[in-house]
Amino acid sequence: MIQTLTVGLGERSYPLHIGSGLLDHAELLQRVLPHKRAAVVTNTTVAPLYLDKLRRTLQQIGVSSVPIILPDGEEYKNFATLNLIYDALLANRCERSTPLIALGGGVIGDMTGYAAATYLRGVPFIQIPTTLLAQVDSSVGGKTGINHPLGKNMIGAFYQPQLVLADTDTLDTLPDNELAAGIAEVIKYGLIRDLPFFEWLEQNLDKLLARDTEALQYVIARSCRNKAEVVAADERESGERALLNLGHTFGHAIESGMGYGNWLHGEGVAAGTVMAADLSQRLGWIGAQEVARIRRLFERAGLPIVAPDLGAEKYLELMELDKKVEGGKLRFVLLKEIGHAVVCGDVPPELLRQTLQACVHG
Repeated sequence: MIQTLTVGLGERSYPLHIGSGLLDHAELLQRVLPHKRAAVVTNTTVAPLYLDKLRRTLQQIGVSSVPIILPDGEEYKNFATLNLIYDALLANRCERSTPLIALGGGVIGDMTGYAAATYLRGVPFIQIPTTLLAQVDSSVGGKTGINHPLGKNMIGAFYQPQLVLADTDTLDTLPDNELAAGIAEVIKYGLIRDLPFFEWLEQNLDKLLARDTEALQYVIARSCRNKAEVVAADERESGERALLNLGHTFGHAIESGMGYGNWLHGEGVAAGTVMAADLSQRLGWIGAQEVARIRRLFERAGLPIVAPDLGAEKYLELMELDKKVEGGKLRFVLLKEIGHAVVCGDVPPELLRQTLQACVHG
């Protein structure tokens, strides 16, 4: 069964297809591939698994493809690797009508999207996410970009795809830690705006960890519906969309502080969300019982609930490079209750330091 959602952005609205075996469904791609050529950007891990299958599917609709295979890992999400995409596009004389297809996880999706936004000032772009994290989060909503040594995702553009194709069969080859990293973003949706979903996850997490097809399709569709609603209301993160960054201010600091690639993005988000919950409790918004529930769910998913001890000063220095800083003030996404998040720009510094000390270990 194929589920189709729509990300509603007026003329730039696009479909999001979710289902098993979608890489074989050439008709889903045909509408957005009117020309006979495309470039497929992937990495050394995904290429041996799915590149040939996708290229054969494209051939069925008469589309030849230029494969661009990048090294795998967050540590390669930088300008040097981005330049490899441009090199290949130029060497193969790719034109403004040549779509870029991202076949991979969040790193491939973000870099391909940014290349598409900037090559010839904008070429069409298709997302085929192959990790749970990319299927529930990063492939939807048009955030693209690369990391800088001083900060994660600090260079990028809002650039929407024409289509997202989430084939759940690709999750069969996903390592357990990558599956767990995706579950971190799934839990986030329950925490920020969907209490019944959070409760469903508490009841059904074991099915997800066992890769039950029905459970996976359900969480992908529900997560994407939540994200699509937020993006449609606030595409460029001037308001509600910032709530999607629950745990990310702390999490990005963990990722860059530990060195890109040492912690998976979802692992940083999990530990960062526990820190955000702790800070919410210190503000008197949620109780110890709610914090314990949140910690328990992340822990059951096999995710870290204790942050690395970078030192309070290092955390503060890294967080000051966060994209949500406004007027020199750190802004945090915090919880009023489970299922209701808010953006807070005036956290007392002493409470923040208490959280940084309470939630870390060496």
